[in-house]
Formats: sequence, C-alpha cells, structure tokens
Amino acid sequence: MNTVQTELTGDAAHPWLYQPLGLATLLRAATAGNDLTPLGEGLLDHARQHDDPYALLDLSLVLQLKYEKTAALAVQQQALQITRRYRLKNAQAAQAPVRVLVLKAPGDLMANTPFECLVENADLQIEVLYVDSNSPANTALPPHDVVFVAACASDETADVLAQIASLTGETGCRVLNRSEHVAKTTRDAAYALLGAVPGICMARTVRLSRERVNQAASGTFDLSEVLGTHYPFIIRPRGSHAGQGLAKVSGAEDLARYLAGSDAGEYYMAPFIDYSSTDGLFRKYRIVIVDGKPFVCHMGISKDWMVHYPYAEMLAHAERREEEAQIMATFDNDFAVRHHHAFRSITELTGLDYVGFDCAETSDGRLLIFEIATGMVIHDMDDTDIFPYKFPQVRRVADAFHHMLRSAAASANTIQLMASEAQ
Repeated sequence: MNTVQTELTGDAAHPWLYQPLGLATLLRAATAGNDLTPLGEGLLDHARQHDDPYALLDLSLVLQLKYEKTAALAVQQQALQITRRYRLKNAQAAQAPVRVLVLKAPGDLMANTPFECLVENADLQIEVLYVDSNSPANTALPPHDVVFVAACASDETADVLAQIASLTGETGCRVLNRSEHVAKTTRDAAYALLGAVPGICMARTVRLSRERVNQAASGTFDLSEVLGTHYPFIIRPRGSHAGQGLAKVSGAEDLARYLAGSDAGEYYMAPFIDYSSTDGLFRKYRIVIVDGKPFVCHMGISKDWMVHYPYAEMLAHAERREEEAQIMATFDNDFAVRHHHAFRSITELTGLDYVGFDCAETSDGRLLIFEIATGMVIHDMDDTDIFPYKFPQVRRVADAFHHMLRSAAASANTIQLMASEAQ
C-alpha cells in the first residue's frame, strides 16, 4: 500500500498553514487502499504545534476513514471551536469568480452531501459554513452568489436544518436544496411522500422502538398491524447507512436473534420486496437527479438481495460489468424514458435540486425505491482498468452539478440587477 503525506504550504504571514487535501482526495486514497496512518500522525503533530483548523478538519476525515468515529468527531469540534468558516476552493478564472456558499452540519461523513467529490474540477470559489446549536447568535452568511445546503436529514440535523432555514431566509441569492425540502428524505417521510405515486413502488417503512420490536419478537405484538403484510421484513437501526445493521428476518425467532446482536434503541422496519430478475439475480441502481435531470451512477448485480457496490461479484464477472456499461450507455433513451413520470414526481414532490436514490425495477415495471437522500456518495474512484466506463459517466454528473451552481448564481445576479435598475 502507498502512503499519503502531509503538505504544509503556508504563506508569508502563516508559514505553518496546512493546505488541506479534503474529502475527495482522502476518500480516493482510502478507496485505493493507501495507508492514511502517516498522514494522520503528521496532522496530529502539526495540530499540536499550531491552532490550524484546516489540519484538524483533515485529521477528522482521516480518523473517520479509519473508522475511529468518536475521535474524529472530537477533533472536528476542536476545529469548529477555532472557526466555522472554511475556504475549500479558490477559482482560477481571471474574472469575478462564482462564489458558492455551502452550509454544513457538524457530524460524520453521512451528515452532509459529499459535494466535494463533484467539484474537484470546477472553477468555482467554494466556502463552507458549519451551522449548529453552538453557532453564534449573530451569525451572518459570508458573501456568496449561490447557497447549497449540504446538511442531510436526520434526527441529529433537524435543528441544524431549522437554523439554516432561518439563516437563508434573507438572502437574495438562490438557495439550492432548501432545508424544508431536505427534511422530506427521511425513510418514513419519503414513503409518505412517494409511496402512493403511480409508477413508484416503495415498501411501507415504519419507525419502531426497541421495546416494540421486542414485543414482536416475543409474539405479543403483530407487525402486520403496522406494516400491512407478514414476514419476511427488513430491519435496520435508525440512522444506519450503507447496509450497516441491515437484515432480512423471516419470523419471530429470526427477529429475536437479530435483536440479540443489536443494541439500537430504535429501528426502521419494512416488508421485504423480492426484486430479483428472471435470471434470479438482483439489480440495484444508484441514480441522482441534478436540476431535474436523472443520471445513473452505478448498477450492482448480485445473487444476494443485499447489493453493495463495488463488491466481489462485480469484480469477478466481466459480463456484469458489461451490462452496467450498457445501462450507462442507454440510460437516457431507455431506463430514463421508462421511468420519466417517476423521476419527474420525485423532483416535483421533494422540491430538491440535487437528490440521489437507490432503486430497482419490479416485475410489473415500476421503479422500486429503497432509499432517497441528499448524502449519497457519487465518485469516480473505482479502478479505471476494471470499470473504464464509470469515469466519463461520473464526469457527466459533475458537469451537471457545476452547471446547476453556475446557473443558479447567474439567475440570482440577473434578478438583483433588474431590481437595482428598477429603483
């Protein structure tokens, strides 16, 4: 494995200043199997000598990528105590740059849209402002041309989204992914919003306390009363992502065994929907909608219902990669056409400018949505020798994201100019 080194590139006034690598670079290094330990040690040593919040933020990311969440969040808080405002990217254009202000919530990698993976090559000025209950009462938004709300929907970020809504209420610029729309993407809220839409299939998702699930496991509570059907069910801890703690239970005994290995206080449960194709394999897609246009980002094919990407089966079966490449090549004129009304409904009902979802197709041709969120990772970090078709597809998504930001900034500037001329 290779190692990733620290880079201290200060200026004349601050020769010790650390030039941050950022999420996209660190995630690419971790995905490639590089050893982040030397980088973490260098950042820790630098942070002991200097109150450098940029170094602390990178150290927090390194710790998260090494699955040391508690330490990572503690380091992040140290950085935020120094400052909540960060310049992540400077534009190279000679003319006045497009100033993008991103509003984030403190937290782990799932707390915010990982937009950094989409703006690596964008010629934009990007600043981040962290918002939470500890934010100063007189917090003002830095100068900007467009605002992007990166904070995702969860119990932990509910208050943050409310604060962001208050902060953005007075801006004359476009606000992308407004807080009130982001809040519609929790599992139960998404089902309530989209579950009855023609062309869309979603499993009824309910949130249950551990006590209630225990009652179901002991036979004193009938889950069909709230889920509308009988076993098998899907269960996962509230707040889990990427398949962590996700399981299929086929009866009360299965459920009891699951609870014995889980200590969560609350769970999401839903009926299991068999979405296998005629060949017995399961096909799961990750799709994002950017400014109303859908893009497929990957498709996983597996013999198991719980499909993760990338994984051994996609690496082992060239014909599955060929099918994924074909899906990407034909998506705009095939899959996107078949599910045009579903995609339009998602855009209109969520009100989101940028949103992702994991999905499949049912045997009767509907779009089966597993999860909808603004925090899904879209990246070009897979081995290009094995997945050569993915890089250009992710670049299309990134280009659409850049265009959305620029268009939103331009429209706001036009409105402000017209208002100024009218005075």
